[in-house]
Amino acid sequence: MFNMDMSPTVLVVDDEPTIREVVVSYLEREGYETLEAADGQQAQQLLERTTPHLVVLDLMLPGMDGLELCRWIRANSDLPVIMLTARGEEADRIVGLELGADDYVTKPFSPRELVARVRSVLRRTNAETVTSERLTFAELELDSGSREVLRGGHEVKLTAKEFDLLWFIASNPRQVFSRDQLMDRVWGYTAALDTGTVTVHIRRLREMIETDPSKPVLLQTVWGVGYRFVPR
Repeated sequence: MFNMDMSPTVLVVDDEPTIREVVVSYLEREGYETLEAADGQQAQQLLERTTPHLVVLDLMLPGMDGLELCRWIRANSDLPVIMLTARGEEADRIVGLELGADDYVTKPFSPRELVARVRSVLRRTNAETVTSERLTFAELELDSGSREVLRGGHEVKLTAKEFDLLWFIASNPRQVFSRDQLMDRVWGYTAALDTGTVTVHIRRLREMIETDPSKPVLLQTVWGVGYRFVPR
């Protein structure tokens, strides 16, 4: 969490100088501080000695690629990550989301859209809960103040966006939400192309909170409509 009176710092990782220049220019125009890296190794070195508030990460990098760097980031911190992917890299995009990336933008992209995604992720990451609230469903416990999830008394490690999604849908038990509605309510915008982000996050949550993820009891699919949380 950071002081909103201070300018958040965004690390932009892309091997194409022109893309870095454009992204950095738009971010700085909106008041963000920026750091730049041209490859995964350089980005890792920066992250070992600095503490940005978010990383904009291209998946296709020389040497250590974006997926490897994302895996390293997630193993060491909850730093928010927005991936940049080419239109044909759907498989890599899904892997990136499964590794814990918070969002993605597909190239070619609008710099203004990317800045809006950065703003949305940082706003939700930094959101302070005025009063701590707890939700308890049999062996599953959620705490909004500490942003902790316990299953059978054991902590479940979630990324910031995974917690946001679980908290939102669990706070509205049995109500069905479409993927577009979840994108709007949890991510803060409506998806322009697809809502694969929601699908991947639901799958990851099921792997961590369901007894049998292939037969979900808590996070249920309502075919043709969306998802709902059904408490025990």
